Amino acid sequence: MQQGYLSQYFQGVAAKVLSAVEADPATSNQHEFNGARRLQEILGPATGEKRKYQTQFIYMCDQDDEPVKDTGTLTWYYARWNHPSRAPEARLYYSANNSITCASAGDNLFIALRPDDTILAVITERGSTIGNQLKWLFGVGDETRFAIRGQQEIGEEPVEFSSRFIIEQLGIPVEESDDDHLEDMLRRFGGGFPNTRVFSEYARSTLTDVYPLDDPDAVLMNWMEREEILFRTLEKHLILERLRDGFEDDVDEFVRFSLSVQNRRKSRVGQALENHVEQLMIARSIRYDRTKMTENRAKPDFIFPGIAEYHDRTFNTSLLTMLGVKSTCKDRWRQVLSEAQRIENKHLLTLEAAISTNQTDEMQANHLQLIVPKQLHETYSPTQQGWLKNMYDFIEHIQFKQRCSSNGH
Repeated sequence: MQQGYLSQYFQGVAAKVLSAVEADPATSNQHEFNGARRLQEILGPATGEKRKYQTQFIYMCDQDDEPVKDTGTLTWYYARWNHPSRAPEARLYYSANNSITCASAGDNLFIALRPDDTILAVITERGSTIGNQLKWLFGVGDETRFAIRGQQEIGEEPVEFSSRFIIEQLGIPVEESDDDHLEDMLRRFGGGFPNTRVFSEYARSTLTDVYPLDDPDAVLMNWMEREEILFRTLEKHLILERLRDGFEDDVDEFVRFSLSVQNRRKSRVGQALENHVEQLMIARSIRYDRTKMTENRAKPDFIFPGIAEYHDRTFNTSLLTMLGVKSTCKDRWRQVLSEAQRIENKHLLTLEAAISTNQTDEMQANHLQLIVPKQLHETYSPTQQGWLKNMYDFIEHIQFKQRCSSNGH
């Protein structure tokens, strides 16, 4: 098991597309996942003795904010083990659970063996973003029989910003830290968290071989990865200190502390991404305004060349650009559509991998251009890749418009 790699969290993964006989109680009551023989590569040889695995069942789709979760067992064994006249069959039975009742034929199933020999059984809605993301994470496709990724293959996959987000959606905390910078952060920031601009600037300063005028896609991902790891390092230290102090049986105080941790994580990552995008613009002398008010008190993340030009009705509308910035999209991308009404064709930057075709088709229909760092383009389908833009493309687009603006066009 290597720190910082998928093998830190999974011993092996099997994936397939569910058939009707596996998923639909009206079709079959067998409670069994078919084609199980290949599971011996991660679960070990099946025998006549039933081996039960404690299992967390999860059903996930794009429409619900929270997954459907349930606990139960998966039972692994050979049927007809003591019948020499008939060939034994590997069987994987699942106990009745709420998650499987949500499943339909065509959904994706992922059987993930954890390091503690428990199993995570995840079912994702057909064509969903989270389904695409898990297929990318584990390196599998839409197989009708189990595709297997063993520990050796998984061990070669590093856990980085986008994959970390996917793993944590499964309820698995990702443990990453950079203790080399901990003492420096504690000294600089007085044993607490600075504001996000200060922390982003500090994260950039620790990457002495990354320059703002280098490839903007690579620079942006490097800055975000470094800030995420430094944040988790400092956060872990501060949380442990608070837990050691205790809460003196004050449940309300504990709940407030827990909520503050969660809220800081959610708000910080989006602001960090905005901070680093801003630095890319500053380095290139690109004019912009950040979070300035347009109509109906909306505050787009970035307006180019600026809010004064946006409110100037004589300024050529075709030279205005709006960029929304969201580390992950889900349904929140629709918020961008109501911002900056003078600008029909809007742009949205995200670091989310493998967004579903349904979502990107809807974005196109609503004149929203998705910007994704080029390192993540491979997580999208070939058709989607033909439409996606990266940060290099976006910056060229903005620079061209601002040249036109300076020339009075």
